Amino acid sequence: MTLRISNNVIKTNIKKEVVTMLKKLLLSTGLMSVLVPATLAFAADDATPTQLQSAIDAVWVMLAAILVIFMQAGFALLEAGSTRMKNAGHVAGKTVLTFGICAIAFWAIGFGFAFGDGNGFFGTTGFFVDGSEEQAASAFSSLSFSDVPIAIKFLFQLAFAGVSLAIAWGGFAERGKLPVYFIFGILFTVLIYPIVAHWVWGGGWLSKIGMQDFAGSTVVHLQGATAALVATLLLKPRIGKFNKDKTPNLIPGHNQVLSVLGVIILWIGWFGFNPGSTLSAMGDGFFGYIALTTNLAAAAGAVAALVVSWMYFGKSDIPSMLNGVLAALVAITAACAFVTPRDAIIIGAVSGILTFFTSQWFEKAGLDDPIFAFSVHGIAGIWGTLSTGIFATPELASKVGVGKPGLLYGGGLEQLGVQALGVVGAFLFVLVLSFIILYVIKLTIGLRVTEEEEIIGLDLSEHGTYGYPEQMKKAAQGGAAQVI
Repeated sequence: MTLRISNNVIKTNIKKEVVTMLKKLLLSTGLMSVLVPATLAFAADDATPTQLQSAIDAVWVMLAAILVIFMQAGFALLEAGSTRMKNAGHVAGKTVLTFGICAIAFWAIGFGFAFGDGNGFFGTTGFFVDGSEEQAASAFSSLSFSDVPIAIKFLFQLAFAGVSLAIAWGGFAERGKLPVYFIFGILFTVLIYPIVAHWVWGGGWLSKIGMQDFAGSTVVHLQGATAALVATLLLKPRIGKFNKDKTPNLIPGHNQVLSVLGVIILWIGWFGFNPGSTLSAMGDGFFGYIALTTNLAAAAGAVAALVVSWMYFGKSDIPSMLNGVLAALVAITAACAFVTPRDAIIIGAVSGILTFFTSQWFEKAGLDDPIFAFSVHGIAGIWGTLSTGIFATPELASKVGVGKPGLLYGGGLEQLGVQALGVVGAFLFVLVLSFIILYVIKLTIGLRVTEEEEIIGLDLSEHGTYGYPEQMKKAAQGGAAQVI
């Protein structure tokens, strides 16, 4: 009896200490005000284990959402560093603008289409998210497996939509009109991205046949990359990119340091992207396993891409290494919860190699993709999605509860076929719809700035000032403004 009482006292004290520590964490991070119903139960010291679990999960998903939203900073630095100085302010600034557009459009329409109850193709409920548990219970059954408040689930999924849209803008770099960002940003967020998201994550037809895309190699990355590909084709190459004989000229970015910093931020943000998709920090700590496979893949992609570039160019190419990191992260996004650490390294290394060679091939074929969006996010997204059909283990597929083992683990071709069907379906849907939208814009207001505006740079032509005013002034005085 004494031992039992002592154990109860110890458990009570431990629970109080955990609750106190969690309160301090919430207050120190400014999250107490946003963590609704479940978390607010911590106002009392007699929180139940269920309330404790709900609150910890809510904090975890909120922090993951913040990490993924912070990836916008990584995209801004990467794209600005990979383009010319005369466009740097425009490239960085439109990242903020388009995330704002995405946030409003996804809140009003996109989230409902993606996760609202409906049919196998799109949701028909849950528009204009109000954050209430009543709306969550009546409209979002696809998200009911988690007790995290619907407001936090919305922010987490918004972050993913914002990443997909940021990828799409890579195809517009250095020559797209500013009004296009408004129009296509809204339509991509409400008509394109959420439909495929519903197919895979919202209870749609691909989820019913067991497609494995844990955090979005197809849903997030392939969608954005396909839209970028369409934009690249319709906008045509930048002035000076190709010679008359169609051989490409190098148009280097103005600051590799910014690009490196951007990739580091994106790498860190991916720990919210993939592990955060568990929507829980409880249980056996599975989010830590996902972080492990994610990191190993990224490391392998970096090394493989640098080595391949060294062999190909005779010099180790830093931008190729950065693209290798991102490609590996894109690929492991689908597979991170389904594969072993060893196979994650293989997936990452193959991604780095594929991205390097496809980027060279696309450029030689006449495609001017300034930040290699389709190679990094499209080709790697396809490979990553297919890789689960090859490497998914029976234990992990059962643990996640989606799909079947891959080809190398006794599953035959069935899961690989499901993955291929998902890739083809998503690619064709985004390709066709993006083309229709962008072609109509091209026929009406136009997609591309004038030749004069492109030459002087989008900083000045679209915004009236340069992102680097002192340097551009010196360049203009020296007669070199056109080539910077």
